[in-house]
Amino acid sequence: MSRMVIPIGPQHPLLKEPLSFLLTLEGETVMDSSMRLGYVHRGIEKLAEQRTYVQNVVLTERICGICSHIHTTTYCQAVESLLGLEVPQRGLYIRTLMCELERIHSHLLWMGVLAKNIGLDTIFMYTWRDREIILNVMEEISGGRVSHAVNTIGGVRNDLTKDQMNMLKESLALLRKRVEELLRSIEKERSFKIRTQKVGYLSLDDIKRYCVVGPVARASGMDIDLRRDAPYAVYDQLDFEVPLMFEGDVWARSKIRVLEAVQSIHICEQIINAIPQGPVSVKAPRRVPAGEVVSRSEAPRGEVVYYVRSDGSQNPMRLKVRTPTLTNLVTLPKQLKGLQMADVSVVIAGADLCIACGDR
Repeated sequence: MSRMVIPIGPQHPLLKEPLSFLLTLEGETVMDSSMRLGYVHRGIEKLAEQRTYVQNVVLTERICGICSHIHTTTYCQAVESLLGLEVPQRGLYIRTLMCELERIHSHLLWMGVLAKNIGLDTIFMYTWRDREIILNVMEEISGGRVSHAVNTIGGVRNDLTKDQMNMLKESLALLRKRVEELLRSIEKERSFKIRTQKVGYLSLDDIKRYCVVGPVARASGMDIDLRRDAPYAVYDQLDFEVPLMFEGDVWARSKIRVLEAVQSIHICEQIINAIPQGPVSVKAPRRVPAGEVVSRSEAPRGEVVYYVRSDGSQNPMRLKVRTPTLTNLVTLPKQLKGLQMADVSVVIAGADLCIACGDR
């Protein structure tokens, strides 16, 4: 049987960001694949060297639109460590709250994109409806639906009022019902199972070999989560579970994300009930002492690592960011090989790619 090469991207209805694939097919079967990155490279790490530490809070928030808050959280933690600052507890609680709201938002968006690529428009519309609840809450707290500008070096900019906390409680109660309904839907929807089970399989050995993190790793049995294993902010004061599955396919990744959304709602409810009174930030000096530090956080897609080196000036000497997208990207040729062409969209959507944060 003759082979043909089919291009996907860099502009394609399947891709929400520019990425180029070349698929080698034999009939309807994918025999090989290759990909090309670099379409949205912005040179953020080099730009950071030309800006002050305070200005870089704005810059790092632009690395990713969906998980902007976790990037500024990880960056601020690094600078605060170099400065020896102790962030007030109320500020850390608000910082953690926004991290979990962002996680729910990211997971619901991912589920909607996956359902749309499969052709299940009902699940897509449900997740987009429920995602608006989170977007409205984050807008109420920060003033922004995507870029929130909540974090600052030394704490957070925005405090929570009683009215905002009451609105948050009501929204989370509604969202819990909706997410639990979504979980029941994907567990019972026969078409969803057929399209996602045994598709895009990654074994535990594959996860270790490619250094995959986040929900994709946990769906293959890798029990890892920085919120529990290396707590930051106030995660050591909160009670939550880390969902784990062993099937290693797109179905498992779907269920992991919905279960994680349920846990995130549980975390947000704990934060509202336990948040202490007091200031939300402390004043930070403009000049940072010479030194270097590594800061890690658990983004919706997995572990984010920031390396910051200071030479004692107002600008960082070096900023290096490691996002979880790249490890998901490098597994795609492994996941795609041997699949039918109709399942390619499921695998690509199931990887939860963010090309902007991967390219930077």
